[in-house]
Amino acid sequence: MQGFKHWQIKRDSDGLAWVTLDVAGASANTLGREVLEEFSTVLDTLDREPPKGAVIRSGKSAGFIAGANIEEFTKLANPAEARAMVRRGWDLFSRLAAVKYPTLALIRGHCMGGGLELSLACRYRIAIDEPGTKLALPEVMLGIVPGWGGMLRLPQVVGPAAALDMMLTGKNIDAKRAKKMGLADECVSARVMDNAARMVVLSGRSPRGLPFVQSLMNGPLKSVVANGARKQVAQRARREHYPAPYAIIEIWEKYGGNALNVPSDSPASLDAIFGSATTKNLVRVFFLQDRLKAFGKDSDFAPKHVHIIGAGVMGGDIAAVCALRGMTVSLQDQSVEKIAPAVKRAAELYAKRFRGDRKQVRFTLDRIVADPQGAGLAQADVIIEAIFENLAAKQALFKDVEVRAKADAVIATNTSSLKLEDIGAVLQNPGRLVGIHFFNPVPKMPLVEVVTANNTDQNAARKATAFVRKLDKLPLPVKSAPGFLVNAVLGPYLLEAMRCIDEGLPPETIDEAALAFGMPMGPIELADTVGLDIAMAAGKSLAGDVEPPRKLTALIQAGHFGKKSTQGFYSWENGRPHKGPAAQAPAGLADRLIKPLLDATQRCVTEGVVGDADLADAGVIFGTGFAPFTGGPMNYLQRRA
Repeated sequence: MQGFKHWQIKRDSDGLAWVTLDVAGASANTLGREVLEEFSTVLDTLDREPPKGAVIRSGKSAGFIAGANIEEFTKLANPAEARAMVRRGWDLFSRLAAVKYPTLALIRGHCMGGGLELSLACRYRIAIDEPGTKLALPEVMLGIVPGWGGMLRLPQVVGPAAALDMMLTGKNIDAKRAKKMGLADECVSARVMDNAARMVVLSGRSPRGLPFVQSLMNGPLKSVVANGARKQVAQRARREHYPAPYAIIEIWEKYGGNALNVPSDSPASLDAIFGSATTKNLVRVFFLQDRLKAFGKDSDFAPKHVHIIGAGVMGGDIAAVCALRGMTVSLQDQSVEKIAPAVKRAAELYAKRFRGDRKQVRFTLDRIVADPQGAGLAQADVIIEAIFENLAAKQALFKDVEVRAKADAVIATNTSSLKLEDIGAVLQNPGRLVGIHFFNPVPKMPLVEVVTANNTDQNAARKATAFVRKLDKLPLPVKSAPGFLVNAVLGPYLLEAMRCIDEGLPPETIDEAALAFGMPMGPIELADTVGLDIAMAAGKSLAGDVEPPRKLTALIQAGHFGKKSTQGFYSWENGRPHKGPAAQAPAGLADRLIKPLLDATQRCVTEGVVGDADLADAGVIFGTGFAPFTGGPMNYLQRRA
């Protein structure tokens, strides 16, 4: 039908209307003001001549709908404009939910935020069974709430417990999971999706209802569910730092999921949420993440075979992540027995990721080949060294790698503290060597530093960056310098915390001060988790002749390395530290702990280790978990000044 810029309506002989969203001039569909206003006109058109059913689908290969237009969100001048934006989506999707003819959202690819809220306003949903199909309400990650009906309809569709879990974490759901939990009516392959959509939308079947107990949780037992959710949120996020999750619970519990009903003086109101510094900073973090995702786009490098030397925790987990992304991995160490624990950890990771689907676990695990002789090195597109931090050992290894590797293979080290110039000094062509520095635990940590020296071949760096993006990680370009960015800022932070220990402060008090500031984990627990021996080695590399903390030295001499040995600053059981109650922290303790981190970040920017202040903020947030609500250490310094 003519007259639409972003939408198309095509009627078929069955009386179905196929409504296609293809936002003009954009690679992905987002729901900006113009798109929503045009959708209102689409509904006017369908109202004048109601179809037997309407199927809403995407005209983009990139996915269904990526959510609201975040660029428009950043231009809101005041809470009144924010309220108008929420009302626009709320009223429009309420209208969609009330149409007389059956409606169906045909979801292929990402279906995020406002896209999922639109699909929830449809009578039916079909999710296409492909890896790229992900459904989520991630607004909480931006410090806002799902204001276009998600807080009302998602609990009605999947039950309040599952709905709150999705809304309070922002986590995404794949197609199979969506079908299992009732978010999707069907999960089908792309080959049959149009026929499936036709059958379902014309079936006349009633939408899935909730079991009796679930319906009680949406009614008389609401407060019980809400109180439980608040307790869970409180374990992860403090209200003063992250008001949005608490607002979501309150809006669902007390205001029928309609944010427009919340009084403006309430902490859960749109005025409070959109006016908060947290929201501004989390939106900033969203754009920082997008900037990191853009690195590597200038290369078409698509590695199929990765060879990893060193099957310890880091090397083994890098192998597991590569295989998870469809790459063949040859994993080299001194013997099959040394490689076996890495394969076992990979199997455990895949069992969680694939929710016990043994066939998927087996297929993915088959991509990891134990290779004690290193036969796979000669065929590999990417070669990563992940052995212990010893310069002579790494130099000897790379002399051999350079001779055996393909001429166009990426040759990389996962070193955390040694300079590329030193490692590559023995190579005939040192420009081939790049750093690809992962963080522990590799499957969870999103950031990977891509390290270059002054003599690094730029094509090698581009290929390394593209490889990181193929793993769905965030590449951060950094210069070769002691500790690069992340370890260079973490080292002084951990050192200051351990000096506090030597002064007699309990570890619980130190960690609590950092948590109160907004760090995801206290520095003492972090040191125990990383490994005290690793922390000591990195500290010596970074700090040079500085005397190491006395307590740290004593623990290492006693063979206590933290979590991995079940004893460090804390004793550990089943992967958890035993902590006593935290005493009242001395005034200014949090500022004392954070100051060395802030100073080190500023120094890395000044010395050009990282490109600019924004990239430094991105690296420290995604590499250390530094309080995202602050917008990053450089942003925090600027705002505090």
